Amino acid sequence: MMIFIAEMLATIVLVFHIAGVCHAIHALMKTRTSQGTIAWIMVLLFLPYFAVPLYWFLGRDRFSGYVRARRSNNRKLSKKAADFYQRLIPYQVSERSQFMASAETLAGFPVLRGNRLDLFTDGRKTFDALFHSIESAKSYVLVNYYIMKHDIIGDALQKILCAKASEGIKVMLLFDEMGSGKLPRKYLREMKDAGVEFHPFGTNRFWWSRFQYNFRNHRKIVVVDGIEAYIGGLNVADEYLGWHPQLGYWRDTHMRMTGPAVLAVQLVFFEDWYWANGDVPEAKANNTEQSEDQQLLVLPTSPADLLDSWQLFIVSACNNAQKKLWIASPYFVPDSGVTSALQAAALRGVDVRILIPDRSDSRFVGWAAYSYYEQILPAGVKIFRYKKGFLHQKVVLSDEYVAVGTGNLDNRSFRLNFEITGFTNDAEFSRQVHEMLENDFLQSSESTLEEYEAKPWYFKAACRAARLLSPIL
Repeated sequence: MMIFIAEMLATIVLVFHIAGVCHAIHALMKTRTSQGTIAWIMVLLFLPYFAVPLYWFLGRDRFSGYVRARRSNNRKLSKKAADFYQRLIPYQVSERSQFMASAETLAGFPVLRGNRLDLFTDGRKTFDALFHSIESAKSYVLVNYYIMKHDIIGDALQKILCAKASEGIKVMLLFDEMGSGKLPRKYLREMKDAGVEFHPFGTNRFWWSRFQYNFRNHRKIVVVDGIEAYIGGLNVADEYLGWHPQLGYWRDTHMRMTGPAVLAVQLVFFEDWYWANGDVPEAKANNTEQSEDQQLLVLPTSPADLLDSWQLFIVSACNNAQKKLWIASPYFVPDSGVTSALQAAALRGVDVRILIPDRSDSRFVGWAAYSYYEQILPAGVKIFRYKKGFLHQKVVLSDEYVAVGTGNLDNRSFRLNFEITGFTNDAEFSRQVHEMLENDFLQSSESTLEEYEAKPWYFKAACRAARLLSPIL
């Protein structure tokens, strides 16, 4: 009996080590960063019993099975995309900079004129405008959020969506199954009874993607009648109104667009809906040109992209900047490519500023951000810590170019999350964002290398250790 048990244990150990070697080869061939490759190979070879199961859940950075309508062979999706593109032809901008042209390639959408862009910097005003738009819907409402909660603001949105559905308005709701995983059944049942059609965006929808738990649909999208669209940093929860007991005041940025660009946002929603539901919604397109005639590129990025689209966009913003590069993000855990691009921009004399919260909602992310001080501060990159409350906005200002959306400066947004961003070089919108960020810097303090060096050794060790978790932070 003892011999049999010993043989069984020896067999299990051998199987795990063989599996570790096979998975290490897979990591060598598939992992997109050298740091991630080395980390996975080491742990798979020396700790296969722990690492092999973990690799199935966290080791993948390509999202399998998701179909993008603009590049799809699916008949329904392709037909819908072709129809939308046909409607957008009159609004495509032919003369654009290299920066805009490269972003176009990443987006799979053209830069579009004929839009009106509105900037929102306050949670209450954002939700007031958003709720007013939904209440004014005449045909349909499309909603996609990463986080929805059963609280005051979440219940308010639920009530409005149920009321519109009861009126006969088509209401379609997507929510990330992880970010909104705590929604009670009663909350969802009430929407279903009212006629709201909803689906969780589950990244393990099919058998071949059942281990894809590390991916998130981080988008925040609302489309009303194909006329208005909202994207930005605000989810649906009370903390976005500044009611978080620990974080307090919440600083975020959202944008509303009216005009042809709404069709691009709507198509992104259709892609996500198709993944979650296997169907393409029937919603009419509206591309009414606005007198403001502001240009906008809708930039959706995801782990289903052939390239690391959001990471490449940030690197392009760094390389394009001549005078200033201001980036606001609650999470600052860049990879080596972005770190080098930030350093190079600062060394060229560009005013590079990174705005992050002084107090993070993630302890590990907050620690990891400190670990970059010794790399980027000597190059001339400036780090500002927002003091007034928690900063959650995702904004890039590269000279006159502006990006407002959902993407952060971390590996999750670079490679694991589904994100959406509005990108423009409109002079008036750029001026508004410039003034907004200047005011944010007044509410912040600039970090120094001396400040970090004065920290105790164990704090620095914790920061370096936290940075090792950057592939999943």
